[in-house]
Amino acid sequence: MNAPLLGIDLGGTKIEIAALAPDDGRFLLRERIATPVGYDAVLAAMGEMVERAETQLGVRGLPLGVGIPGCISAASGVVQGANTTTLNGRPLDRDLARLLHRPVRLDNDANCMAASEAVDGAGAGARVVFAAILGTGVGAGIALDGKGWPGAHGIAGEWGHNPAPRLPEDRGLPMPHCWCGRGMCLETLLSGPGLAADHLRHGGADLDARQIAAQAAQGEPAAQASLARYAERLAMALAQVINLLDPEVIVLGGGLSNLDMLLHEVPARWQRHVFSDGVATPLRAALHGDSSGVRGAAWLWRAVP
Repeated sequence: MNAPLLGIDLGGTKIEIAALAPDDGRFLLRERIATPVGYDAVLAAMGEMVERAETQLGVRGLPLGVGIPGCISAASGVVQGANTTTLNGRPLDRDLARLLHRPVRLDNDANCMAASEAVDGAGAGARVVFAAILGTGVGAGIALDGKGWPGAHGIAGEWGHNPAPRLPEDRGLPMPHCWCGRGMCLETLLSGPGLAADHLRHGGADLDARQIAAQAAQGEPAAQASLARYAERLAMALAQVINLLDPEVIVLGGGLSNLDMLLHEVPARWQRHVFSDGVATPLRAALHGDSSGVRGAAWLWRAVP
């Protein structure tokens, strides 16, 4: 009952492993490495990280939780929808269990973030938490009673691949199409690259999201207009979540969650899009930052009363 909880957050650029104390969630160890190229290399790297972690902890055979930027298809049993494309079509959970000779639980990385923030983060104490990742891509997860909710097909919370709202000022402009083939998804406008492309499309300079935020803070009109469009689109997209799920807390993670203006600007805008005469839903930045994913992966083995 007191064994450490072991989790891995597998991403396109990094793999992170962590062990948490089961009683209070303290980090007992952490390690990050660059994600190698190729499926077999990824498997081998994860096996080596587990070996090093258990050597340091002095315990063997710990069950493993893994968060990935995709999900296991309920129909085929293989990874689907991962932007780390080397994982797609592979039975990652079974391959890891066979390699490591132990049980493995696997979930979407955004669901892991939602669970992490629901257990002891920005959504602690809430029964229903919606967590959105606004970074290089856009994803989201749902936690119910402190556990990630995968849904019937493993796609619960795939918010980033829903249609993006158009604004009046978009008229006449060529709008982006998503890599997934489903048209103009939220990811095409609410990701960091999406914000940069929108700024350029509306006449701004060729800047990345951080540079746009810096210029807006200095009062540059085009950058301020781009952030205003971003906040409006995010408000409209989250209003749909509130109308459908009505979560107790919404948590923002990813690099764009560092834009403090979103935490007050978005709730001020979403009221007119929500089917209610009042919206008290708090919008909060992830308390655990970019460690939420690996924490949530470890929490996949948490004993829930």
